[in-house]
Amino acid sequence: MPKIALALLMMALASLALDVLDRNEFGNLPLIASAVFFGCWLVALVIGRRIKFDPQLR
Repeated sequence: MPKIALALLMMALASLALDVLDRNEFGNLPLIASAVFFGCWLVALVIGRRIKFDPQLR
């Protein structure tokens, strides 16, 4: 896993933990941030070619 992907995954998990632990203070902001970080993590994995797509699905 590329270093940037690992960093994005850690930030997504930290945002989820913040959402669970301190829900009333920040509202939905940590949940939205974790969704954005997770999406960026998936993009980083695809760019890093750790997930390879087969164009010929049989």
